[in-house]
Amino acid sequence: MVRSADHIYFLHKGEMDEHGTHEELMTSQSRYAELFTLQAASYLDPDGA
Repeated sequence: MVRSADHIYFLHKGEMDEHGTHEELMTSQSRYAELFTLQAASYLDPDGA
């Protein structure tokens, strides 16, 4: 899983936008955090209700 990676590089429009550990990116209100949260929500509520 991406959460266990030593370092994450997040690309936006073909450019490196953010980098850090999962914890760092999640606490920084980053694009990574936004997308990770959206994706995780679909696993928690697969019906979208």
